[in-house]
Amino acid sequence: MSETKTAVDAGQSLLPTYARYPLALVKGEGSWLWDDQGNRYLDFMSGIAVTNLGHAPKRVKEALVKQLDELWHVSNLFRIPNQEEAAKLITDNSCGDAVFFGNSGAEANEAAIKLARRYQQLVQKNGRYEIITFEQSFHGRTLATLTATGQAKVKEGFGPLPEGFKTIPFNDLAALEAAISDTTAAIMLEMVQAEGGIYPVDKDYIKAAKALCEKHGILLIVDEIQTGIGRTGKLFAYEHFGIEPDIFTLAKGLGSGFPVGAMVAKEKLREGFTAGSHGSTFGGTPIATAVVKATLEEIVGDGLPARADGQGEYLMAQLREKLQGNGFVRDVRGLGLLVGIECAEPIAPILVEAQQKGLLVISAGPNVIRLLPNLLVTTEEIDSAVAILTELLETKRPN
Repeated sequence: MSETKTAVDAGQSLLPTYARYPLALVKGEGSWLWDDQGNRYLDFMSGIAVTNLGHAPKRVKEALVKQLDELWHVSNLFRIPNQEEAAKLITDNSCGDAVFFGNSGAEANEAAIKLARRYQQLVQKNGRYEIITFEQSFHGRTLATLTATGQAKVKEGFGPLPEGFKTIPFNDLAALEAAISDTTAAIMLEMVQAEGGIYPVDKDYIKAAKALCEKHGILLIVDEIQTGIGRTGKLFAYEHFGIEPDIFTLAKGLGSGFPVGAMVAKEKLREGFTAGSHGSTFGGTPIATAVVKATLEEIVGDGLPARADGQGEYLMAQLREKLQGNGFVRDVRGLGLLVGIECAEPIAPILVEAQQKGLLVISAGPNVIRLLPNLLVTTEEIDSAVAILTELLETKRPN
């Protein structure tokens, strides 16, 4: 290898698919991260709603280390006890009856789309295939899931896109009724549009949508990739809205940072996924499902969704009090510990300024600051984050 090539920054060996901040984070504990220069940061990103138990949670680490000493991989041609036990934890604590494990949220959503179509076409024998999704939604980066996503920016340059998706305005019942046809297989949506700006679904709307599904034989798919695993103050966000989906999807917080996803379905849908119809080499390995078990046991056993509900209410109350009268701030909204601060102008510079003051936050669209602390965040940590944000946003107040 030439001296010139070895001298190139190692980062240049990566494709430039991420607009990265110039921070190298090397250690985490609880709500805190440290960079390679020894600087400490209060983490209100949680790896984008992934580290719901904070960084390096002890019980999950112990389960992972134990499994690493026993067995890593055997393939899904054999029974995997951890996988069966993790699936039972999900079904025992949800409206679902059967689980398929994959490696990511995008894979979970792909599985949901495939199951909906296959159930309609091979079980119901009605030929339906179309999936209705919503503007400003986000469902993943595969060709099918980016087509399902209601944001044009993720689709640029990837055409031709797969057929069979229709995107309509969010919370608009007339638009939904008009979109339903004899080819509609499923409606797919998030209970809170996290990437799209922290917009919850309207309760009356989702109940009406569920009634339409039942009337027309349409499946309801709820994307819980970001909202699931206690994030919104319930174990699953659909629990806030008085409905049960036919299918829901999980990832992010499911594995405390270990890559894993899951698609969860009602009993009637078992017939749609028969042996050989879908699969994943790495889905539900002994390692991954050991982590899922430990994560769910702690979150469910310690009542952390209820804790997230209370801490989320406190966080939003503090933000509303401290930011009251600040004309730069248009709204504070959210559910549990999924919170957004909508601002009058793009907030990208504020994210950098927050980093410089030791706080990590993320955007949800160009004008919304998204806050995603872990479910064990303390009141003192919330107060520290609110103080930093109040100080930064005070400088943006119109004269």
